[in-house]
Amino acid sequence: MADVIRLLPDSLANQIAAGEVVQRPASVVKELIENAIDAGATRIAVVLVDSGRTLIQVIDNGVGMSETDARMAFERHATSKISKPDDLFSITTMGFRGEALASIAAVAEVILQTRRAVDEVGVEIQIRASEVVAQEYVACPQGANFSVKNLFYNVPARRKFLKSDAYELRLSILEVQKIALAFPTIEISFTHNGNELFHYYPAGNIRQRIIQVLGKSAASSLIEIKSDTILARILGYVGKPEAAKKSQNDQYFFVNRRYMRHSLFHKAVMQAYEKVLAPGFQPSYLIFFEVDPQKIDVNIHPTKTEIKFEDEQALWQILNAAVRESLGKFNVVPSLDFETEMAIPIPVPSKNEPVKIPTININPEYNPFEKGSEKDSFPRSSEDILVKQNLPYWETLLSGFENEPRQATAFPSEQQEDAIGVHRKFVQIKGKYIVIPSKSGFMLIDQRRAHERILFEQFLSIYKGSHQPTQRQLFPQTIALSANDYMLVESYVDVLRQAGFEIRCIEDYQIEVYGCPSFLDNSDIKQVVEQIIASLHVPTSEALEVYIAGILSKSSAIPYGKILSDAEMEHLIDRLFACSNHRYTPDGKAIITLFTLEEIEKRFG
Repeated sequence: MADVIRLLPDSLANQIAAGEVVQRPASVVKELIENAIDAGATRIAVVLVDSGRTLIQVIDNGVGMSETDARMAFERHATSKISKPDDLFSITTMGFRGEALASIAAVAEVILQTRRAVDEVGVEIQIRASEVVAQEYVACPQGANFSVKNLFYNVPARRKFLKSDAYELRLSILEVQKIALAFPTIEISFTHNGNELFHYYPAGNIRQRIIQVLGKSAASSLIEIKSDTILARILGYVGKPEAAKKSQNDQYFFVNRRYMRHSLFHKAVMQAYEKVLAPGFQPSYLIFFEVDPQKIDVNIHPTKTEIKFEDEQALWQILNAAVRESLGKFNVVPSLDFETEMAIPIPVPSKNEPVKIPTININPEYNPFEKGSEKDSFPRSSEDILVKQNLPYWETLLSGFENEPRQATAFPSEQQEDAIGVHRKFVQIKGKYIVIPSKSGFMLIDQRRAHERILFEQFLSIYKGSHQPTQRQLFPQTIALSANDYMLVESYVDVLRQAGFEIRCIEDYQIEVYGCPSFLDNSDIKQVVEQIIASLHVPTSEALEVYIAGILSKSSAIPYGKILSDAEMEHLIDRLFACSNHRYTPDGKAIITLFTLEEIEKRFG
């Protein structure tokens, strides 16, 4: 039998490695910028065409490379940053694996122009699918200029699974912003399809860079945190609770200026906010860890964003305490003895002071079993309480159905059902459910979910050509956004206009809302817009109009607890049954449930 095990060709091995390192255009942007930083660059320019599908160009003014180094840099595991095993445990550079350039060159056409300060001319190398196709001397400035063209041209399956241009562009912007926040003294510009989207000039400190990246409004809602221990130095900012949103867009962890994801540390921050944030809301934070490189492992994931800490549990406690202390000092949450200078003195009785025995007044005439008097006004058991509370409630419930038999176990006959159809009566329970009789018992209709379904189909009708008037705002609402959210709105402004929103983008990453769909007249427009923006960050396979319809219907449906009149309940139910699918919400939650009277009593008694 012939041997079956063989070595993979280098080109194929590089493509496999590229699957781990180069997942999309943003991965290329990240790797090239990190190499530029390691090369000592103080200016970095990023240029994209078609969100990186056609061109990704990163230009820096770093030290550059010699002719030999430029050629060697595209070989697998070629690196200047580690030379012995011990170096893996004291990594201070951004890139070190020696796989990035080889992986990129395996799935794209790459042109590199580079020159060192000591060289009179530079070198240009052209590589296609891991093969060098041209090399020559060129005149170029000091530094490196990488041009990555036609990404995934030879891996069509990978190219097919890229998301929309707008989504891929946002991911590249996020990668650049993360690096910009970690290195505030580096000048970074970003251009897409010939338009410069942002230009971050060198900032004197991290707060100035936060203003550049996230905007003035985001920076003004941040609280500084600081903790210096033998395990780590923690610096950064956390957001005030009133600025929390329902998205995790502005949450950043950095360790030794490297961006990381860390679910345990995220829980430490969230636990510090647990008593001051409403459910579902997320605080913003930018937290920097300075840790001994020998006490972390950045080599557990190809993208180097998942990092293992030697003293993870201790750092969890330190981080949690640092966030709580900062919130406490700014009177956001009650402080726990962080400062006792202004504490109110609590009097403590002297040990020699005699103990005062409290006096108890006893009524010898009180008889708890005597009836017909005020003494019997308290029920003697919890069952009595339930009976007294629920008896008039269920009497009201049953009296609401004028055609309904009064026996608890009886249901309408067919003749009575006809009568009910003519003289419908509705009863609302706890401002949440609408109860109507049916042949088999009662229908329990979730009023919020019903309204959500109605709004969903009403919104979809906009895209089918029916007229949906826009309600103009008497005073336009100004909403401050992060830079990334602002650019997101710019890319979707036409879609939002078709949905009934009149939005104008203004300076300083702000938008003005002049109008909204008329059925949102009772909604918090600012909250609705922020929820739409937060949801648009997440890619979806649904049609965009269906996705936005789901967001709008959920965010603008009537709240639980709203008391409806009989006419309003009837109108709501008539509109619900006119919907194409009146039994479920757009995300599949049941709107109507059938119950017997006994089941309703068990559930709401």
